[in-house]
Amino acid sequence: MLFGKTIAALSLTTALVMPMIGAIPAAYAETPPNMLVVAHRIDDLISLDPQEMFEFSGTDYANSVYQTLVDYDDLDFSKGFGPSIASSWEISEDGKTYTFKIAEGLKFASGNPVTAKDVEFSLRRAILLKKTPSFILTQFGFTEENLDETLVAKDDSTFVLVSDKKYAPSFVLNCMTSAIASIVDSKLVMENEVDGDLGNAWLKTNSAGSGAFKLTSWKPNESLTIEANPNFSEGVPAMKRVIIRHIPESASQRLLLEKGDVDIARNLTPEDVAGLSGNEDVKIATDMRGRIMYISMNQSDEILSNPKVVEAVKYLIDYEGMANSFLKGQYVVHQAFLPLSYLGELKDKPFKLDIEKAKALLAEAGYADGFDVEFIVRTEQDRLDIAQALQNNFAQVGINASIVQGTGKETLGKYRARDFQIYVGAWGPDYPDPQTNADTFTHNPDNSIEAKLTGKLAWRNAWAAEGFTERTEAAVQESDTAKRAEMYVQLQEDFQKEAPFAIMFQKTEQNGLGASVEGFSMGAAITGSYYGKVTK
Repeated sequence: MLFGKTIAALSLTTALVMPMIGAIPAAYAETPPNMLVVAHRIDDLISLDPQEMFEFSGTDYANSVYQTLVDYDDLDFSKGFGPSIASSWEISEDGKTYTFKIAEGLKFASGNPVTAKDVEFSLRRAILLKKTPSFILTQFGFTEENLDETLVAKDDSTFVLVSDKKYAPSFVLNCMTSAIASIVDSKLVMENEVDGDLGNAWLKTNSAGSGAFKLTSWKPNESLTIEANPNFSEGVPAMKRVIIRHIPESASQRLLLEKGDVDIARNLTPEDVAGLSGNEDVKIATDMRGRIMYISMNQSDEILSNPKVVEAVKYLIDYEGMANSFLKGQYVVHQAFLPLSYLGELKDKPFKLDIEKAKALLAEAGYADGFDVEFIVRTEQDRLDIAQALQNNFAQVGINASIVQGTGKETLGKYRARDFQIYVGAWGPDYPDPQTNADTFTHNPDNSIEAKLTGKLAWRNAWAAEGFTERTEAAVQESDTAKRAEMYVQLQEDFQKEAPFAIMFQKTEQNGLGASVEGFSMGAAITGSYYGKVTK
């Protein structure tokens, strides 16, 4: 049995599906040594199809169930990407053709061999389905019409990718590590195709991968269960089963962790993290994540388009004060659009709270007495706390700021329609390459309202990004990695001075782990979590 002793399996199952009523005997509360139970928020999951999912929980799932052509070391991301399904690759002299050799002996969980035909099927499928994350691949010029020339299996062990122009190899290969580039079992998927959907309906609730685990069950807003893949090329995981429970409240996650009912608590507040200190049965793991918290100013607004006003706002933010109080343990001060650990990272923090400097800048701009302005902010506690702190600082220089709250849908609707003055929000990378953020913060090829480039933050803020757009396009094509990194550093330095954005913080994540849990990866700033190397 996967659970070990029958009584342990029955006891844990009871604890998982029934509300907690009083104390559970310690002998029954402990999870079996070959099973991992995780408390997490997973209500964002919409589909388990890797060529469709575009949610944080989806990336976690894909990392454990699927493999990609190339990938990162799950416990040491500093090594960069390396072989996975592809054992090696070559790049043509013109920089457009990538030839991948498929590793020998790989098998899907079904037992079917992994071949270049599966790679061809998976990447073409991503283009043909036209789901939300497809842009990660279509940006290389792949279209429904040219797939026979651009994504081709030459034989079972050779796959060729041809882009529309030369790009930085690191850009192309980084995108090949994303969830949408997951390689699926083409034979199994097509056995479950219905009405030409390429198996999409079936794969929403089933798995067809070659990763460390395979899907057992998914109960939306309740639980997700995966079990060890006996055919996994890197060896069968020590955890024979992983159960991710949807527990949205931090206090509940903490209680379950303290009682031994879960091994990992993924969404703890700073208060609950502090409350666990001194507990010898629990340890706190902290990792830097890729999410950036920022505010931005609509450049179609007469006052906010004044460069002196933009600069003044950057000196009205108490970066350290917020990071050391209500954001402690959740965010650190960061003032560049690329997350730390990305190629081209910039650690410089040129701004700090300086009320007198802000007053002087506003006087130079002609607004010595201040002005009225409106923040739009999603109804989430950390963002509301930030908005209120900003409101208090703005008041010290005569700026009367009102806060308009809304759901994510409501605030994003206004933001994407340029119907706002100041936006308080967050941005997370879509793939582990600097282009993912540069493309949205510093690239705006058409600033007209008709262009509707809503995926670009520069466009949403009506910022033309003159000069930045051309430099961003050059950086993504630079094949010399060191030179490319320096191009992004310079972009960020100039962005800090000129752009109508004030980058404030980078997300840190604190997870509570049982004392015996080892080998768990949160994914750092570049990807989602991974359970394949966990032991306890």
